Amino acid sequence: MPARQLVLNVFLQRHGHHPAAWRHPSASASGRPDLAWWLHAARLAEAAKFDSFFIADFIGRSGDVTPDTGRAAIGLPFEPYTLLSAIAAVTSHIGLIATVNTNYEHPYHVARKFSSLDHLSGGRAGWNVVSSFGDHTARNFGIDAARSHADRYARADEFVALSKMLWDSWDDEAFDRPDHAAGQFYRPEAGHPLDFQGQYFASQGLLDLPRPVQGHPVLVQAGNSETGREFAARQAEMVYCSATSLPVAQAYYGDVKGRMAKYGRAQDQLKVTPGLSVVVAESDQQAQDRFGELQALVDFGNLEFGGFDLSGYPLDGPLPDLPYQAGDNGKGRFQQQLELARRENLSLRQLVLRFRVARGHLQAIGSVRTVADLMEQWFVERGADGFNVVPPLLPQGFEDFTRLVVPELQRRGLFRTEYAASTLRGHLGLARPANPHTAAQARAA
Repeated sequence: MPARQLVLNVFLQRHGHHPAAWRHPSASASGRPDLAWWLHAARLAEAAKFDSFFIADFIGRSGDVTPDTGRAAIGLPFEPYTLLSAIAAVTSHIGLIATVNTNYEHPYHVARKFSSLDHLSGGRAGWNVVSSFGDHTARNFGIDAARSHADRYARADEFVALSKMLWDSWDDEAFDRPDHAAGQFYRPEAGHPLDFQGQYFASQGLLDLPRPVQGHPVLVQAGNSETGREFAARQAEMVYCSATSLPVAQAYYGDVKGRMAKYGRAQDQLKVTPGLSVVVAESDQQAQDRFGELQALVDFGNLEFGGFDLSGYPLDGPLPDLPYQAGDNGKGRFQQQLELARRENLSLRQLVLRFRVARGHLQAIGSVRTVADLMEQWFVERGADGFNVVPPLLPQGFEDFTRLVVPELQRRGLFRTEYAASTLRGHLGLARPANPHTAAQARAA
């Protein structure tokens, strides 16, 4: 069996993940989407042999536009399928993961778009399944009735199940050998029409694209809540999560993987990749100084916590004693912040500078050795199978990581020096899903 190796994904925001990155002197002067910037970043990630390039999609925008809302940077990314199709054309190995929200799509649309992306890229597509439900996004889509946390996950479960059925509605080789002489483009028995009637969706017929190169795109999920963990154990093949300490990460890792057996799944078929907010330099002090430049630019206006406006409370006072009730979105992150603030008696200012700037992800700020040691410890001690790299400042932060940290991880034998596979499933060591119809026919033969 090959030695276990780190999984490395990269998740980029236009200026960086730090909320003040757009104000840094090195930031782009423009806030418009920039295709050239994204293509450069994807090529850089592929040159460093990353497993995947991940595109988030914070779909929708509130109609509340005030002087205060204008003080926060808007990512303004491209729509994920469109951007990843462009990236597929200039890369050859790196995985391409798109975020799609199950509340605002239909499985047939999603199944055909991911099949298309998987064929365009030669088998490199991944789907980050999200089911968040912000009020303003719901209003963008004309939806008035909010769905509960449990209902959204149940809907997402059915959404994924139907998508898989659609991908499996054709045999893998259905269109590989048209018989020109006989005038037979495909064998009718290679198609498996479905007649699905579920609680949330219905679909009849066949997908209008061949089965994806990977069988199914790699299924990715993010969630720290109880419902999210169960969904990950049942459906996900890679999970994004947040943890600020190794014991917390180990508990999450063991909990989610420990749930997989009841679904007939092996633990190595789910990769746990916490977020890693990293600032690396030639020395620890240089890295701290760089991070300090960003921290000095943080805007403490519009301060809220759990839906409560805290702008009237002193920044250097404690988190007030309010009747907190985590909303349906971000339950896990809410609880992490609350526990951190109470455990370490943090002021509002300290909470923002400790948690909010990295959104609960592990912070690695230091020299190459400091960063690599931390990553190796979490990997070896089963707090992570790898990391979702979220640089606070771009492009410098990611360029520094690929130039300094990746070669050190390779030197330690923790990360690949060359791609050994051409598909995202191949990079991650994930099994290719068999088509149940084909398997049934084989058993009957």
